[in-house]
Amino acid sequence: MAEKYYLAIDIGASSGRHILGHLEGGKLVLEEVYRFKNGAVEKNGKLVWDHNALFSSIVAGLKECGVRGKIPCMVGIDTWGVDYALLDKNGDLIGEIYSYRDDRTLSVTKEVAKTVGEERLYKRTGIQEQVFNTIYQLYCDKKSGKLDKAETFLMTPDYLHYMLTGVKKNEYTNASTTGLLNAAARDWDMDIIGELGLKKELFRELSMPGTVVGDLKEELVKEVGFNTKICLPATHDTASAVMAVPSAGMPLYISSGTWSLMGIETQDENTSEAARSAGFTNEGGYGRSVRFLKNIMGLWMIQCIKKEYNDKYSFADFVTEAEKATDFNSVVEVNDLSFFAPDNMTEAVKAYCVKTGQQPPRTVGELAKCVYVSLAESYRKTTEEIEAITGKTFDAINIVGGGCQNEYLNKLTAVYTGKKVIAGPVEATATGNILALMLAAGDIASLNEGRELVARSFEIKEFRA
Repeated sequence: MAEKYYLAIDIGASSGRHILGHLEGGKLVLEEVYRFKNGAVEKNGKLVWDHNALFSSIVAGLKECGVRGKIPCMVGIDTWGVDYALLDKNGDLIGEIYSYRDDRTLSVTKEVAKTVGEERLYKRTGIQEQVFNTIYQLYCDKKSGKLDKAETFLMTPDYLHYMLTGVKKNEYTNASTTGLLNAAARDWDMDIIGELGLKKELFRELSMPGTVVGDLKEELVKEVGFNTKICLPATHDTASAVMAVPSAGMPLYISSGTWSLMGIETQDENTSEAARSAGFTNEGGYGRSVRFLKNIMGLWMIQCIKKEYNDKYSFADFVTEAEKATDFNSVVEVNDLSFFAPDNMTEAVKAYCVKTGQQPPRTVGELAKCVYVSLAESYRKTTEEIEAITGKTFDAINIVGGGCQNEYLNKLTAVYTGKKVIAGPVEATATGNILALMLAAGDIASLNEGRELVARSFEIKEFRA
């Protein structure tokens, strides 16, 4: 009997992967079949995504599945949140897909807050105020006139699914990152959309993870050599990663990568003043759940420093050097705006230390230790805030995603929070993507069953203080 393959196309801010999954001996087996680079590019002074290169890479990865004779029965794409495409009446892309790291929104955040009210906006949408949120990006488009010809709004993975099938759908988990969904209704907040002068007809009915989008376009079937069903996973990468947390109930988790997304999965939104003041957000999860979490600057800081040292040091080298810096204790606030998109991360860390009266790092080891300890300190503070706001206590933190391979940071997290740390799986986002496809096909009956499958399929490590 031929294997039944599912394909997760998991696209992050710096790279993308095509990962096949199939069941074998009661376990989920993953196989990376294609990897490609991604990254924002500068065009006319603005940071945008190279959507043509992205789509070409998606098609190339599908071809590779055919070359290997491993044809997926279903395919789903997940990406980061907040960024989107606008289409005209012919279904063609208008302009570029901006990167969330572009600075165009800095001038409009106060204008939006004045129009709808900062506290009211949070009370209705439950979304943490971040300068890159879709709501501010769209407001810029309105002011520039870009919205005038727009007839369809699609988040980045929605647009890529549309390019594969010709079918337009707005998926719930990624739409929830926009700041335009009503947190209680879990649907577009047409009052807020109207008050901001955005076109209500742009926003389509929301579809849930597990919804089949359609078949590949005819010309793509000829190009890749096979047809397959395109199905919505939880298209926001963190929502997919949370699906792969190998713990039942309401686990405390960190999806660790470029960003550290720390929170819980619950059925109830929390738009309290305490949640707003502490910077928490309410995003969508599988089964119309809510991910109550905080966006924390993650290993982005180390990624930037690695580039600034011309890749002289590997990620493992940074850990080795950090462990040597035993007498260095300076700590930075990782969510300070100076670390969001600095010209030079190394200098930004040094400048923050000087500004706050601390010893700036003098070696690469001190620099790395400063980042890792600062992340662990942020996790400690966030844990305490979650427990205070929700009235719940947690004995463990589940760390999933690529960052869970950093055992030094895992140990620091256990020490700083006083919690047991459960690390794994590494490929959490792709795994969660595949679980959504398997749920849609009926190969697993529930998300809890999927999480049990994850627990027995992948290496999970524990760390204690």
